[in-house]
Amino acid sequence: MTDQLRLMAVHAHPDDESSKGAATMAKYVSEGVDVLVVTCTGGERGSILNPKLQGDKYIEEHIHEVRKKEMDEAREILGVKQEWLGFVDSGLPEGDPLPPLPEGCFALEDVDKAAGELVRKIRAFRPQVITTYDENGGYPHPDHIMTHKISMVAFEGAADTEKYPEAEFGPAYQPQKLYYNQGFNRPRTEALHQAMLDRGLESPYGEWLKRWNEIERTERTLTTHIPCADFFEIRDKALIAHATQIDPDGGWFKVPMEVQKEVWPTEEYELAKSLVDTSLPEDDLFAGIRDNA
Repeated sequence: MTDQLRLMAVHAHPDDESSKGAATMAKYVSEGVDVLVVTCTGGERGSILNPKLQGDKYIEEHIHEVRKKEMDEAREILGVKQEWLGFVDSGLPEGDPLPPLPEGCFALEDVDKAAGELVRKIRAFRPQVITTYDENGGYPHPDHIMTHKISMVAFEGAADTEKYPEAEFGPAYQPQKLYYNQGFNRPRTEALHQAMLDRGLESPYGEWLKRWNEIERTERTLTTHIPCADFFEIRDKALIAHATQIDPDGGWFKVPMEVQKEVWPTEEYELAKSLVDTSLPEDDLFAGIRDNA
């Protein structure tokens, strides 16, 4: 029945798909599930975070093409399909006060209009399950927050022929479940942090936890834990493919693979909307759907 199962993962920028839920997607691909990543922007305003590539004039002048090529490589590694929504990266504003967002960027688009572009993708692909970000965007990047907004509108709007007429947006379709990615959760971070300390190793999460303790942080409800440790290597390979964004010697990869697999072999999600009966906690994004596919 898995050839009838379809998963859509909606992300803000190229590289987000490899840092949030990548092992889950690779697991479902291995089972024959049809997986489509929708990338809202081209990541044109993303900083070059890999110190080994900083100052490269070609990359700086052709960042859009470079990030597209990186996305192509990551897509092949994960085995997923991938499509662009076509909006322009808003960048991450910094300073006090924050500067205004650049004209024409994704975060300044009309929400209903931008959601219509996602409705087209949903109606064409017909996923039973969609993953996206929570109302905080996972972290408060304006494009992540906008991704949340259009995902919520499009989840309902895909079935709304008055708001999004079939003649323009394609035949109506109603997805059945929507999840928020919650991979960067406190229980996982604390467990891996303690595991590193117990082994006499330096943890990359000490500063994370310190910052979290210094701010008011509402802990999310983790409803769904997907066992996917066998696909952690594929996740990391896809992440490294985004060379402008990821330093292969950086903190992402400080926890040894065997420790990750032993201590925290899952990726986590928060079930935000469901039109099917399911019981929590889940270990399958298609719980309540698979038997009826």
